[in-house]
Amino acid sequence: MIEPARIAARGLLLTLALAAVPMYQASAQAPAAGRARPDAATGLKPGDGGPAVEDLQRRLNLKLEPSPSLGVDGDYGEATRAAVSRFQREKDLPVTGVVDAETLKALGDEKLDEPKIPAPEVVNAETPAKQPADPIDGPPFVSAKAWAIVDGRTGSLLEGHRHDEPLPMASTTKMMTALIVGRIVQAEPEALREVVTFSERADRTPGSTAGVRAGEKVPVEELLYGMMLPSGNDATVAFAEHFGGRLPGEGEAYDRFVAAMNAAAEELGMSQTRFANPHGLPADGHHAGAGDLARLAIAVLQDPLLAKVAATPRRGCKLVDADGNERNVVWNNTNRLLGIEGYDGVKTGTTNAAGNCLVASGSRGDDRLIVVVLGAATSDGRYLDVRNLFRWGWGRLGGR
Repeated sequence: MIEPARIAARGLLLTLALAAVPMYQASAQAPAAGRARPDAATGLKPGDGGPAVEDLQRRLNLKLEPSPSLGVDGDYGEATRAAVSRFQREKDLPVTGVVDAETLKALGDEKLDEPKIPAPEVVNAETPAKQPADPIDGPPFVSAKAWAIVDGRTGSLLEGHRHDEPLPMASTTKMMTALIVGRIVQAEPEALREVVTFSERADRTPGSTAGVRAGEKVPVEELLYGMMLPSGNDATVAFAEHFGGRLPGEGEAYDRFVAAMNAAAEELGMSQTRFANPHGLPADGHHAGAGDLARLAIAVLQDPLLAKVAATPRRGCKLVDADGNERNVVWNNTNRLLGIEGYDGVKTGTTNAAGNCLVASGSRGDDRLIVVVLGAATSDGRYLDVRNLFRWGWGRLGGR
């Protein structure tokens, strides 16, 4: 026999459960809130959603030229963050990818027209056109905006997509910085043992870093590792200041070094490439084609010292300050492909403007391929893109 207390308890639970149903349904069916702008105190950040993000996406589509063509879906994802960063850069605001009070003010508060939605009978009568069926052969589909596969022995292009289009290249720029240093060392072998003293300017360079402090000293050979492995922006400035003064041209050492980079690009036939700095941080007129970067990678790998540096997964170094105090640093290579047999370089690159970039070198027997991807959607995506392109490229190379 069931006790009365248990019956009462079960009855109470059932009552509560039934009472909760209409409350949930009412909440689910309630009309959406108005298109309020985000609070200036809290702003908006990646991961947020709702009408305020929809308003943000509409404003970014209107304010930026060319328009980023964001989907107005109320989801503050990677594409929206990149558009916010681009807007902040154009307005000379701190580039954070987060919408704060200053960014809100710059976006404006004028009322935006709601998009015109066609009548159901119009939408339902439409038959969207389809693209042709996917081919069953050819290179793989990838996420990158542009890519190139180049025979590392002959320099010939095996396949590419938008490979001759100038795009932001991020830290793949450092291949050219390394090439200029390598050429100086080839002409003056003793330069490899010169000691670079870091300036305040080099130390303050934003972004990825070798972690060398102002006043600390590091040999040229070791600093090549500090530049190429952790992608040290600070190291590129230190090199430009150290070597630029002995290069042709006028002006300060830094500018002469960048001029030498552009002269070398012209010499190598990099017709879609121009350098505005030695590190690859966003700058007007700083761009390269994927095919150009493959050509540059081949030149870098022809220098035994630079090839060794690019293939090194990890390097330790001892730094010395002006007072003789020593400090140890460890530089880890950002190129994750080096953990897989057959890959031996060359350089990663990542900025909001450029997306995720990678110039990769792989060898099998006497054959070598250079694969370049620019503007992959994610860091993981660039490695997947490159490995798929290598797989296809090896098959193409073997079938010729």
